[in-house]
Amino acid sequence: MKVLVIGGGGREHALVWKISSSPKVDKIFCAPGNAGISRIAECVSIRADDVQGLLSFVKHNKIDVTVVGPEAPLVLGISDAFRSEGLKIFGPSKAASKLEGSKAFSKNIMLKYNIPTAEAGVFTDYDNAIEYIRKKGTPIVIKADGLAAGKGVIVATNEKEAADAVKAMMIDMVYGDAGKMIIIEECLTGEEVSFLVFTDGRDIIPMPLSKDHKRVFDDDKGPNTGGMGAYSPVPGISDEMYLRIMDDIIVPVIEGLEREGYKYEGVLYTGLMITRDGPRVLEFNCRFGDPEAQPI
Repeated sequence: MKVLVIGGGGREHALVWKISSSPKVDKIFCAPGNAGISRIAECVSIRADDVQGLLSFVKHNKIDVTVVGPEAPLVLGISDAFRSEGLKIFGPSKAASKLEGSKAFSKNIMLKYNIPTAEAGVFTDYDNAIEYIRKKGTPIVIKADGLAAGKGVIVATNEKEAADAVKAMMIDMVYGDAGKMIIIEECLTGEEVSFLVFTDGRDIIPMPLSKDHKRVFDDDKGPNTGGMGAYSPVPGISDEMYLRIMDDIIVPVIEGLEREGYKYEGVLYTGLMITRDGPRVLEFNCRFGDPEAQPI
């Protein structure tokens, strides 16, 4: 079997390493890959978001299955493009990937299907956003609606920080179109964990819990990044809590998406805060976590 892994980071290195242990796999390609990956797979100079380039490569080289690492090609619709050509690919459709591609869409799904999450408002107007912050107070969380490479979430400890974050996203457009719409939500406290599952839209197979550290500096200080490091499993999370996450969050969101016409196939990654009142969803992602995929 020939396999293509799309992406070029530590997550993809972990995926290539694990896939290479299968006796069913004869050859692994990675696009674009990196220096470390090149030791165990053949790297191909095609960007992860070059859907047509990847499609042509897979057809020409008769790849048996493609595994998508990053979110960008999924949100662009790479799974739809491959499946329309009869090619096997691991990853959700463009429609289902909106769960990560739009935080407003994700929040609406959670509210509609009674999935526990933070109270929030969605804004396209700067003045309305500032007024909401004054009304709710701080600390408060400002999120760009679209993809921002894991950097589009600001935890503001005072009104100035919150206003600066809104201005950066909506006026200065530091995240481009991703910040045209923003979500402002309550700042939850507790232990943050990542819960990843495999699913075909019906059956659900959970992976071990993991925890990533997002802040750029030691002692949980500085701005959020795409992830500085992670570990798995996570001690202190009871079996009862594990089942509660499955019953109250994972199953309802997958079933809810199907009711909306979006069958979810691939990895569903849920960022959670374990609060005193139970688990609350911070975000949904449509792919393996990075860096969580590495310890898992």
